[in-house]
Amino acid sequence: MAALRGPAGRFRWRVRAVPGGARGAAAGQQCYDLLVIGGGSGGLACAKEGTRWGLGGTCVNVGCIPKKLMHQAALLGGSLHDASHFGWEVAQPIRHDWRKMAEAVQNYVKSLNWGHRVQLQDRKVKYFNFKASFVNKHTVCGVSKGGKETLLSAEHIVIATGGRPRYPTHIEGALEYGITSDDIFWLKESPGRTLVVGASYVALECAGFLTGLGLDATVMMRSVPLRAFDQQMASLVTNHMASHGTRFLRGCIPLKVERLSDGQLQVTWVDLASDRKDTGTFDTVLWAVGRVPETGSLNLEKAGVRTSPDTQKILVDAQEATSVPHIYAIGDVAEGRPELTPTAIMAGRLLARRLCGQSSDLMDYDNVPTTVFTPLEYGCVGLSEEEAVARHGEDSVEVYHAYYKPLEFTVPERDASQCYIKVVCLREPPRLVLGLHFLGPNAGEVTQGFALGIKCGASYEQVMRTVGIHPTCAEEVVKLRISKRSGLDPTVTGC
Repeated sequence: MAALRGPAGRFRWRVRAVPGGARGAAAGQQCYDLLVIGGGSGGLACAKEGTRWGLGGTCVNVGCIPKKLMHQAALLGGSLHDASHFGWEVAQPIRHDWRKMAEAVQNYVKSLNWGHRVQLQDRKVKYFNFKASFVNKHTVCGVSKGGKETLLSAEHIVIATGGRPRYPTHIEGALEYGITSDDIFWLKESPGRTLVVGASYVALECAGFLTGLGLDATVMMRSVPLRAFDQQMASLVTNHMASHGTRFLRGCIPLKVERLSDGQLQVTWVDLASDRKDTGTFDTVLWAVGRVPETGSLNLEKAGVRTSPDTQKILVDAQEATSVPHIYAIGDVAEGRPELTPTAIMAGRLLARRLCGQSSDLMDYDNVPTTVFTPLEYGCVGLSEEEAVARHGEDSVEVYHAYYKPLEFTVPERDASQCYIKVVCLREPPRLVLGLHFLGPNAGEVTQGFALGIKCGASYEQVMRTVGIHPTCAEEVVKLRISKRSGLDPTVTGC
């Protein structure tokens, strides 16, 4: 993809012969002002503003979109169980058809692929379905599925290639018999009894919706769940999952995977605390043990682009520029950036506007909200309690918290013991809000609203003066009065 800033200050596409184009371009090759490598969220946002899947990258094809739809399918199963308490007569037993769900989800994803292509055409963006690698700092070689090579040169190049799930290739049978989140959403048949290896949000989300769809799901974790998140909230998430049917093997690591004569997979693992080995049989083994950036085949060294020796991600500055000033990197492929679709989209849009001369605004990576779509959803924005204490000191941090029961849980007598909210603040007035953590139904919707206030520097006092919408779960946030530290109500005691 490539673009040119026209006289109106917007990018327009051009293909023309060189000389007169990008520096280093050979005569007759295609030359552009902007070339975007990657058709995911960040790359599309950058290209429109100014793989083996269709357009849309991980989020559309094997991430956010199919994950949320399958999460919704699982939630509907829970609602069907609740329905009889509200007077609905639901035929028993309730059954789920994986094939029908998968077909509907996959058809919707394909419609998004087509929609992205149409939008590119509408914006005069030329789309190349190539595997790209650098020839030099201004030239990229694209190779089609048929092996045909095309040289493209540009004044500015944006790398937005994202990442892919990591396979633990040191484990015998992991690659031969396991799948990842790249595969689970495109299975035509039910995965059956599934072992999910990992403690990331991807692992918990997948295990959560599999359990909700009535399947046997086990999560094997080496250490703590949701390591990058608030650990009190992470414990509540896994406690809820465990109490609703998901099995957890804590402190264990897999040693090998073998296929048995009946087609099932036998997994051997070891408990790290006792050094005791054990085995189990599963229909599917899903690896959710991290992601690796798509940088290995880009030949970045030919362009002089530097990467982190530890993560292989591309080193960037506040402008999203790499070690080569006219080459940029956005999204998951960039070092130190949140691996979240909305941040990649906004970073891409802002970069395109800067390159167009329309704006000088930089991406602000502080106070980015996100939600983990586990059966009981966990939304958060800002600092975890641990991060707040590490940054400001324990004596300078106050936490206001509460357990609550959603109204919709009352009639069907649902378990609400893990529904919990906490607001992390500075202790001194006006008690600037450092972070908000919400565990309960519709956590993403609740967190998105409060994220605006926190982005604008909201204080605890301002949150408490906000009128709640009744009866909602979100109103519980503005009713938080109890200090986790002292157990007192500051509005009463003045503490």
